[in-house]
Amino acid sequence: MRRPSLGGLVLLLLLLWPALSALAQTSSAKAAWTLARTPDGQPDLQGVWTNATLTPLERPAALQGKAFLTEEEVTAIEKRTAENRAASDKFGPLAQGSYNRFWYDDGTTILATRQTSLVVDPPDGRVPVRPSAAARRDDYAARNSDSYEFMSPWDRCITRGIPGSMFPAGYNNAYQIVQIPGYVTIVYEMIHDARIIPLDSRQPRSPRIQTWMGDSRGHWDGDTLIVETANFHNQGWITTSQASGRIKGIPHSDQLRVIERFKRVSADVISYSSTIEDPDIYTAPWTISFPLTADPEYRIFEYACHEGNYAIENILRGARSLDKAGKSPK
Repeated sequence: MRRPSLGGLVLLLLLLWPALSALAQTSSAKAAWTLARTPDGQPDLQGVWTNATLTPLERPAALQGKAFLTEEEVTAIEKRTAENRAASDKFGPLAQGSYNRFWYDDGTTILATRQTSLVVDPPDGRVPVRPSAAARRDDYAARNSDSYEFMSPWDRCITRGIPGSMFPAGYNNAYQIVQIPGYVTIVYEMIHDARIIPLDSRQPRSPRIQTWMGDSRGHWDGDTLIVETANFHNQGWITTSQASGRIKGIPHSDQLRVIERFKRVSADVISYSSTIEDPDIYTAPWTISFPLTADPEYRIFEYACHEGNYAIENILRGARSLDKAGKSPK
């Protein structure tokens, strides 16, 4: 058996050195990372984070039984999406009254985990919606132009709710987290909500005081921030974005309870999950999970939703004109 010459070994080492050096640097950086802490000792979650992704909220029917994609499947989906978007921009606006792709920011990649849905429990990646809740969603959609009361809280510039404000949408998928002793604040780019979460042991508000965003209380379990939210009223939707597919418009009741978990797992990633319980709406609790990725170059601008928001007024005016003409907008 021929043994490689010393010269051959040296040549092989020289060829492999760039890759070996990069691997060593990556491993060293990972090993060197330590969780930063605030002056009062909390794990530091501060910064600007984004969550735009091509991964759907629910697992598509074509992927039932498949919890994770292969690398080849991820590459194919991302390539096909990029090509479709480039082609659609050649034709101008996507639809009457809408914009071309330049103005959207709904992600270009599948989640690094390669999971086939944001929903990770139940294992089939589907939200266990009760038929009565789906019927309410369909009724509101059919009556959308009858009154503002049937419209999305997002369209009405009220809120995207909890946990809906954390779900990826078509644009404005950025969040700024700020910490001070006793509080964590999350500023949402979309609709510009500022959610202030107390970390002390004070009692929650009385259940008689119910709001769109509920009443949040946080505590640390080791290095994981756990936020429990209750005391919602029954006027909100669990999610308001078209990106949520059939779950858009599903209502929530005053029995809604949300448990969120935030854990910084690296310099540029926070692991986020949210478990939703609402026995009036779902047959079982369900959990959504995805990473938040640091983007220190991202600039959050004010989302001045009400300024120039003529959409609702015009939708209702148009519907009433059709009523007078004997034509139903439905």
